[in-house]
Amino acid sequence: MTAIAAPTTGQFIALDDEWSTHNYHPLPVVIAHGEGAWVTDVEGRRYLDFLSGYSSLNFGHRHPALVAAAVEQLGRVTLTSRAFHHDQFGLFCRELAELTGTEMVLTMNSGAEAVESAIKVARKWAYRVKGVPEGAARIVVAGSNFHGRTTTIVSFSTDESARADFGPFTPGFTVVEYGSLDALRAAITPDTAAVLLEPIQGEAGVVVPPPGYLSAVRQLCDEHDVLLIADEIQSGLGRTGDLFALDHEGVRADLYTLGKALGGGILPVSAVVGSRAVLGVLRPGEHGSTFGGNPLACAVGRAVVRLLATGEFQQRSRELGAHLHARLGELVGHGVAEVRGRGLWAGVVIAPGGPGGRAASEALAAKGVLCKETQESTLRVAPPLVISRADLDHGLDAIEAVLRR
Repeated sequence: MTAIAAPTTGQFIALDDEWSTHNYHPLPVVIAHGEGAWVTDVEGRRYLDFLSGYSSLNFGHRHPALVAAAVEQLGRVTLTSRAFHHDQFGLFCRELAELTGTEMVLTMNSGAEAVESAIKVARKWAYRVKGVPEGAARIVVAGSNFHGRTTTIVSFSTDESARADFGPFTPGFTVVEYGSLDALRAAITPDTAAVLLEPIQGEAGVVVPPPGYLSAVRQLCDEHDVLLIADEIQSGLGRTGDLFALDHEGVRADLYTLGKALGGGILPVSAVVGSRAVLGVLRPGEHGSTFGGNPLACAVGRAVVRLLATGEFQQRSRELGAHLHARLGELVGHGVAEVRGRGLWAGVVIAPGGPGGRAASEALAAKGVLCKETQESTLRVAPPLVISRADLDHGLDAIEAVLRR
């Protein structure tokens, strides 16, 4: 009997091109298996993952503790909806609140849902607590932000590719320059409900704000009775070398939006965490999600919390991140214009005359390292926090070979 040949990379890509909506432009790699910091394609080629699903895979592919938690829960119950209680929900909320030093948890699924939820909570808080006139609440956001892809969120994006042909847009937002305290101060009015910021802007190219900026934002919010909402969906949960990127400046937010790594790379899990005084404004029937806080999500989320509670991954990010930035810094002036970031997260700005970001990503893939461009000429580097130093150097050697001039 003649064996039927397995589909090739080209055949899988042709299927994607024919049957899926073309809202992504992936590299021509078809992944079939992942473990730790490595993935294998359908033809057996191995690649070092230097992107980590935009921080969704902070703990690598198929971390044993996370897989075990998922498998155990799969054998019990996976979904109840919030019409009923289940035995994982309260435990997950308590453990996540204790880890983050907060008082209350609102569970959702995707990061965009977490941001949408925080916006709704901030508006309701403004009307019910601060006393802003109904319909007048405004939220101040930063230019070059990335908080998701919903209609409301792209309404305050400054990326034209995210906005073009998707209007009319949701009102109620004021956009200011990221890192400018003067612009933020001028934008705050008595009707301002919140300031929504990424402590480090990921999609913009891993942009770190000026020293002292975040603590000054916190002070401005306090002075004007305004909530500070920190979008830590990419920057949080160990990526920068601390639990939150805000922690590097000793700043606390009123609300944090969490996602990506909270699901351990297994399924979508997101949450808004914060004070009882703010999240407590929601009442039954005012907000919800059929899948938010489902038993499987909570079981995996609890396992993620246990990993982070050890501090091991934050420490690995700090120590290996110092090595990452030291090595990338050696390329500045030699094919690299600038390196930004913190911990195991870097934006590598390719110098003029070098390959574009897409070409550099394709060249790295040919060397067995998976990375991805952002803002056309910046490589976003974010290896899993489980990566070994030897594997980290392997990836950095490939970046040097592609970019050094």
